[in-house]
Amino acid sequence: MQTKLINGSYASIMNKQDLLREVVVKYIDYFYPVASGTSAVAIDNKIEQAMDLVKSHLMFAVREEVEVLKERIAELMERINQLEVENTYLRAHASQDTLAQLPAAGSKPAAQAQGPPPPVS
Repeated sequence: MQTKLINGSYASIMNKQDLLREVVVKYIDYFYPVASGTSAVAIDNKIEQAMDLVKSHLMFAVREEVEVLKERIAELMERINQLEVENTYLRAHASQDTLAQLPAAGSKPAAQAQGPPPPVS
């Protein structure tokens, strides 16, 4: 499960790197053909266009990531609800002895038994 999440995150990052690479190539296309006699206003306009392009790409990437996270949150909420229903059912049908062995809600689980203490030299 965690490997699946990591692979998904890695693919998402790689897609964003490709997107960033495209943006950089477009910037180079904007600035490379600039003639030596170009005015400062034209350069400012190109910079503004490039910044707008970056902004739109970033907004797109953020919206996309927000949608992915919303879907994941919905999946996790559904899983929580399923587990709560299952827990309620199991508690309703468990014997009193079994229920007595369960840790109280909100308390930390009992410390696990450890092996024998190390020998003292």
